Amino acid sequence: MEEHLQGQVKKEQKQNGMEYWRKIVILFFFGWTVIWTYRTVLNPILPDIKGQLGVTSDASMGLIASVFFFCYTSMQIPSGFLADKFGRKVVLIPGFILFALGALTVGFAPSLLILLVGSAFAGLGQGTYYGPAYSVSSLAIPNEKRGFSTAIINSGSALGMGIGFIGSSYLVKGLGFSWRPLLFVTSGLVLIMIIAFAKVIKERPKQSTDVKEEISSEDKASVKTLFGDVRMLGAYVIYFATCYGYYMIVTWLPSYLQLERGFKGVAIGFASSLVAFAAVPGALLFSKMADKLKNKKITIILILEIIAAVTLFLTVAVQNNSLLLLFLIMYGFFGKLAVDPILISYVTEIAPKKGYSTTLGFFNFFGMISSVIAPFVTGLISDATGSKILGFYIAIIIILIGTGVMFLANLKKAPAHGYEQSRGEM
Repeated sequence: MEEHLQGQVKKEQKQNGMEYWRKIVILFFFGWTVIWTYRTVLNPILPDIKGQLGVTSDASMGLIASVFFFCYTSMQIPSGFLADKFGRKVVLIPGFILFALGALTVGFAPSLLILLVGSAFAGLGQGTYYGPAYSVSSLAIPNEKRGFSTAIINSGSALGMGIGFIGSSYLVKGLGFSWRPLLFVTSGLVLIMIIAFAKVIKERPKQSTDVKEEISSEDKASVKTLFGDVRMLGAYVIYFATCYGYYMIVTWLPSYLQLERGFKGVAIGFASSLVAFAAVPGALLFSKMADKLKNKKITIILILEIIAAVTLFLTVAVQNNSLLLLFLIMYGFFGKLAVDPILISYVTEIAPKKGYSTTLGFFNFFGMISSVIAPFVTGLISDATGSKILGFYIAIIIILIGTGVMFLANLKKAPAHGYEQSRGEM
């Protein structure tokens, strides 16, 4: 059925010589670029903002990320449900308007309180992206290209991280510019994406009577499909663990490098962005491998998670900064951005096809809960101990626990369901 639907989508939505699914890949690549430019542009200059706004603790600065991700996470389930019910563009475009408003508020913020309000708006707006975007791409992209294409889409986050980390480090720390105009430029980029969403995204075309009947006979997203399959629960847990380590690093790595390892100026942003840049070839390589070895997806995921935990440990365990950079590169190559497209492809394989947005919204919700916890907890640890190293060790333990849960969840073969394409066995 899905192949029939995708064939009809491909036939009806080919535009100006470029297939619709290719346009979607490009569109959502740049969507992630803009999102991650905003998410990382402040992180290398948190000490500067802390001094300018008169903030006295790292835990308070950690609230900037925690408030943002709390609002982002809270939108995952409702945005997925609304997108399945009313359409993806109906959710995406208003969400990005709110995102632009939030970025502007942060740029004008005279105090930490107003900055937190802007972060909340931006988080709510970005929270409309994940489920609808991957729902559109999963329906548009051919099955045999889904993992690799998803990796390309995810690579936009690497470009955005590089722009945010290096741009703010160079302009603010290197050249002495104010950090506020960076938010105004980001708002302009968000407005460009809103126009692109309106022009490019096509909602699923109306189907013939036969196809409608075939779709209506499939299971929709329900409590049973979301929580009744132990494999789906395992995916939730491992995504929480993966995101915990990643968002702890995204928030606090620049500060750690500056205050505990002696990095200065643009070197802070460059070293921090190595994680993102190294992730691009890793994501493309391992997603291509997973597309070819469909029955080994779980094995690939587990191996990547273990390697990521080891390299993250070595990053803070070594005293030599050159080795630190090497292990940061390795963490990026084997870490979250490399495993993300494989996990998304796996989840869409065991999800009901009429509930992609809702299922992906729940999946991302559980992952992003960690993004609320990790920045604040690591800030508390830093205030209490004077170092963020314990925060790294906690993240490593969580990754290993999540890997173990995913392994156990896929030990026993689950009964086949009508909406599944494949199991992704070990």
